[in-house]
Amino acid sequence: MSDRLRELTAFVRAGETGSFSRVARELGVSQPSISRMVAGLEARLGVKLLLRTTRRVTPTDAGRVFLGRARQVLGDLDDAENAARGADSLRGTLRVALSGAFGIREVIPRLPGFAEQHPKLGIELLMSDRNEDLVAQGADMALRLGPLADSGFGARLLGTAPRLAVASPVYLARRGTPQTPADLARHDCILGPGLSGRTGWRFMRSGRAASAAVKGPIKIASADGVVACAKAGLGIALASRWMCRAELEAEELVAILSDYQLDGVELHAVYPGGRRPSLKVRAFSDYLAAQLSSACSRNGQRAR
Repeated sequence: MSDRLRELTAFVRAGETGSFSRVARELGVSQPSISRMVAGLEARLGVKLLLRTTRRVTPTDAGRVFLGRARQVLGDLDDAENAARGADSLRGTLRVALSGAFGIREVIPRLPGFAEQHPKLGIELLMSDRNEDLVAQGADMALRLGPLADSGFGARLLGTAPRLAVASPVYLARRGTPQTPADLARHDCILGPGLSGRTGWRFMRSGRAASAAVKGPIKIASADGVVACAKAGLGIALASRWMCRAELEAEELVAILSDYQLDGVELHAVYPGGRRPSLKVRAFSDYLAAQLSSACSRNGQRAR
């Protein structure tokens, strides 16, 4: 990498993360080296780009303007190199932010096929159950489940999974199987995050809504935890098919109230706004969308 590109890369990541030390770790150099690169860039441009304090670095007004243009330049350069090599020869590193549970259950098992198609492209999974700052993480894209918050990011819908009411065979043998949403009032329900949560569950049947007031001794703020509680026989839960597919196939969980429908769970690829997603982001998004569509088709055929 040329000195000017190294300076630009160091500045962009420092402006995004607010930390010289974090950039140093990412680029495998010392913190003073990052500081010197940014100082050299500022000297060459004749303008202050970053304000330094003992706790963090922050872009100046000129730095914010330059940051947007510099990020665009680096992205366009990466795209140009990959386009010249061909889509089957992508290089560099693809950084994907995603939840740990969804990553372990649905993404990692599908990575070997993508890696085989793009053997020179490295993949870094930034796994967290919190929706952290995509830019500060240095992620090229994020995989987000559920409704998207308004933001300046671009987004692409990759797939939708049905949400199911599920319980363990042990629980159903002990407490009986609900036949209608109203029957849930007599059952222990596992209260989880989002639409599997604590304000009642809303089902649809033949175009008509049927709401169920639910209660139970277990409350948990983790989708994976909801599935684990249901598997342990603690009650009835709502979960997307993505999150409970393995348990359904192993018959550790059973879908109930199958004549009723729940709102599906959407998966979006989210990427920094302001420009078209990079070739590597588009390649991974295309691959994952095709994989999830194929899995949904197989699940639908088994259900019939």
